[in-house]
Amino acid sequence: MTTNDAHVYDSPEGWVADHIQRYVETNGEEGHNWNGVPTLLLTTKGRKSGKLRRTALIYGTSGSSYVVVASKGGDDSHPAWYLNLTENPEVAVQVGAEDFVAMARTAEDSEKPELWQLMCQIWPAYEEYQTKTDRPIPVVVLDPVR
Repeated sequence: MTTNDAHVYDSPEGWVADHIQRYVETNGEEGHNWNGVPTLLLTTKGRKSGKLRRTALIYGTSGSSYVVVASKGGDDSHPAWYLNLTENPEVAVQVGAEDFVAMARTAEDSEKPELWQLMCQIWPAYEEYQTKTDRPIPVVVLDPVR
């Protein structure tokens, strides 16, 4: 996936859009560290519209992969970015100044507990989010294509 020549639509959530804007304008100098945790920018292809959609997410790492959580704050529905990548798993990622293409996948049952713990160490509120919903909150692995 390339985002260079295409229009990318940032999150409609005001504070997230502001975060993304600062991140992009400064190549991650501002925004990579958000409230003491690392964040990346994830761009997915809309499953209905085909438009490129970008959001900012807290991340962890596992080997050469990046890990994010589709929590939506414990809402009963999955975030749109997660639904998009289940349809179109090729995504664009920006971590600091580095841009790359990755293949996104939902963590397998065998690997999810360890990755969930990793992410809860980074952002403990994920545990609370899971108590707010009956849906199992997905953990997503972003495998860089290099």
